[in-house]
Amino acid sequence: MKTEIETIAGETPGVAYQLTVHRLTGSDASAPRTYIQAGLHADERPGVAALHYLIPMLEQAEAEGRLLGSTTLVPHANPIGAAQHLFGDHMGRFSMGTRVNFNRDFPVPGKDGVRTLDAASAPVFAERRLKSRLLELADDCPIVLDLHCDDESVQYLYVPEPLWPEMADLAACLDAEAALLWDSGSDCAFEEAVFEQMTARARKSGGDLSGHCVTTVELRGQNDVDAGLARKDAEGLYRFLQKRGVVAADDSASPDLRADFVARQIRHVEMVEAPAGGTILFHVAPGERVQAGQMVAEIIVDPGRSGGAVAVTAPQAGYVLTRRIRRFVRMGDNLLKIIGDNQAVASRTGALED
Repeated sequence: MKTEIETIAGETPGVAYQLTVHRLTGSDASAPRTYIQAGLHADERPGVAALHYLIPMLEQAEAEGRLLGSTTLVPHANPIGAAQHLFGDHMGRFSMGTRVNFNRDFPVPGKDGVRTLDAASAPVFAERRLKSRLLELADDCPIVLDLHCDDESVQYLYVPEPLWPEMADLAACLDAEAALLWDSGSDCAFEEAVFEQMTARARKSGGDLSGHCVTTVELRGQNDVDAGLARKDAEGLYRFLQKRGVVAADDSASPDLRADFVARQIRHVEMVEAPAGGTILFHVAPGERVQAGQMVAEIIVDPGRSGGAVAVTAPQAGYVLTRRIRRFVRMGDNLLKIIGDNQAVASRTGALED
């Protein structure tokens, strides 16, 4: 494995960021090339922990000649966000300089199929140059995994609808519990930008996307960071790479999807919002099923008084995907995501949140 330290110049004198890039060389030029990154939202750590265990496994495979497809790994994909702390709290989701989400506004190809990226020396904000560089690193890889997590959550995937159900193998290997299928991007997240480039390239060669995989993997919740879960995720990712021919397969049986696995179009997601501000008491947890009208939470607005809590109910029957990690909420904040049995009233196609 070769490790490169790339420098991203900051916007002011004396400021720079380091991007660590690991490259492993496969022995078979026809095997799929793979790109995996973690920490694009710099306050999300489960993916970083998983790569801590996956990287040595891939190094060993490379040393033993079992790594077939060349692989690029970026375990800290956002050194800019990693450096953002305010009064002791880490602020790694939005750029504090521009207020832009680090996983939004990635450049995509135009109608002519050409994508314009910012060069390392371009006189633009560092986050724009970082985003362009991450796309360059992922370019021309048919397998691209972006490791994230949610607040409190089951493990789930965002999947471009044309790549499903072929990508069910990744869900099975990770023992994921759900997949959200989207058919058109709207916010230019990393996953969306990569898929647009894949699609543009495929059009030039007949439009075949078989064998391709690009996804945002939500590795449960922000606090689900421990050695046991990280090893499980690393082993799941390794099994997937074996199944896709990136690593030589062994005699292990291919895992199946969970019997209770939920796969729905993203249009089925209900974003349950807080009708009032206050302290949250949840009545359901991620992974549970709910019925229409069932109380899913209460918000305490006037503690100890009759009528001092506002009930929040499920808009329809479905599956609780995530819930808010902080227990103090403002009116209008998101409380839960529920995958409804039916399409949500507010139809969504791309990223669910800012």
